[in-house]
Amino acid sequence: MTDWDLRKLRVLRALGEHRTVRATAEALNMTPSAVSQQLAGLSRETGVQLLEAHGRRVRLTDAAHVLLRHGDAVFAELERAEAELEAFARGEAGRVAVGAFATAIPALVVPAAADLRRRWPDLAVRVREAEAAEAYELLAAGEVDLALSLAADAPSPRDATFERTVLLADPLRAALPAHHRLAAAPGLRLADLAEEPWIFGDSGPWRQITEHACAAAGFTPDQAHSAADWSAVLSLVEAGMGVALVPRLAAPAARPGVAVRELRADRPLRHVVAAVRAGAGGRPRLARVLGALQRAAAEHAEGPAQPFSDHEQSEQ
Repeated sequence: MTDWDLRKLRVLRALGEHRTVRATAEALNMTPSAVSQQLAGLSRETGVQLLEAHGRRVRLTDAAHVLLRHGDAVFAELERAEAELEAFARGEAGRVAVGAFATAIPALVVPAAADLRRRWPDLAVRVREAEAAEAYELLAAGEVDLALSLAADAPSPRDATFERTVLLADPLRAALPAHHRLAAAPGLRLADLAEEPWIFGDSGPWRQITEHACAAAGFTPDQAHSAADWSAVLSLVEAGMGVALVPRLAAPAARPGVAVRELRADRPLRHVVAAVRAGAGGRPRLARVLGALQRAAAEHAEGPAQPFSDHEQSEQ
């Protein structure tokens, strides 16, 4: 297969447009002899005669016209390639892998992906469900480009391995059986549920979040049942077997037997954090995905996400 010299092919293309060697040389800022040398070299490479005498001038042969026809197709493909590469450089094309915990996927990642499809159809998000420990392992290994976790599970801000952004302060709500005596009580506080049987997991972030929130309200929750799946938790609540804290971000489906109450007074929160590898935050694609996640988070927030201290991280 011939190794095409695009510079020589451009000279031939210019000759087809300008008709004469002198006009071609002027258009390309070359000397006429340099134009002739380039065309002679292209003729040798292709093995066909490209020019023929026509009076005192030269003109393109039929073989040259065939070569130009294919050359035009090559140049058009190169233009398209350059346009696509520019889109990559601007962060408008490519793929970003996001590792996220379960409740963040429908609430944040899916709306962000839909937002990106509308704005930049060639920028794709690949989603991988992963709890915090796995998500940060995947992030460090380069298998995902961005990780979402709860602040309690995020690396410390002093960890130079990652760059973190707080996306959302997610209020926790109390889930009570619909017939509970406090289900419609005005001004419900978390401390009002101190004597109730509680439902939360045996391990993991949600146990920590529940215990820390209750401790901040002045009591230790009595764990009556262990469940981590939101459907299971709410089924137990609906059956009158205990109470639970549920995040607003999880948006559990309405159940006639469950009263979900805002806790306005003590208002426990959990923080949702996005992290990328240190130094990667300036990559255009990642910046666009992070921006879409921030817009999705703003739909859930009552106010802008605020930075939090290490003390707050340990409590949330």
